[in-house]
Amino acid sequence: MTTDQVSSVTESIARVRDLGILPVVELPDVKQAEPLFEALCAGGLPAAEITLRTPAGLEAIGLLADAYPTGFIGAGTVRSVEDAARVIDAGARFVVSPATDTELITFCREKGVLVMPGVCTPTEVHTALRAGAELLKFFPAEPSGGVPFLKALAGPFREVRFVPTGGINADNLGSYLRLPQVAACGGSWMVALSLLAAAAFDKVRELTAQAVALVSEVRCRG
Repeated sequence: MTTDQVSSVTESIARVRDLGILPVVELPDVKQAEPLFEALCAGGLPAAEITLRTPAGLEAIGLLADAYPTGFIGAGTVRSVEDAARVIDAGARFVVSPATDTELITFCREKGVLVMPGVCTPTEVHTALRAGAELLKFFPAEPSGGVPFLKALAGPFREVRFVPTGGINADNLGSYLRLPQVAACGGSWMVALSLLAAAAFDKVRELTAQAVALVSEVRCRG
């Protein structure tokens, strides 16, 4: 990576840590993208991981990247180099994958874009680190052992920082954020499909503000 690319990735990692939580969005309709992001911003969280689980995902990334140049818009469920190329071209500031794909990690690093590969075993952690990943998505967090598992990983991988995702909610967010090896958490409860279906963007804003307040509270105490 060039000096500028290293700086870009470093800045993105700092942004993730500053936010403390990344909303993981499965968007049924691209028309929902702007009102949803407005609600997230109003709640104090100008960021979103837009997944490629729906056909609307890629278009929404491009739309939001253009409409909110200071927003932190990234892509989730990126499973191939081809997917990574498309979302980066659309303006994604970070790329999140459910698995560890060394070719995808290398590609994103060459583009100067933060990549967070999914890991849930020590072998995957080791593989992702050797490929150059600097921030790892611990997924699926709760089914894989949650907080106790991350504490166990802290022994051999003391320097590694994780973004746990999968089963994270308002009740257990604090327990993850209190771990020194957790940079932030990914969560979808504030952007649940039921809320999007009901166009309940006021509720999205309310739940987001509560999550932001919890992050601040945990970190102030920590």
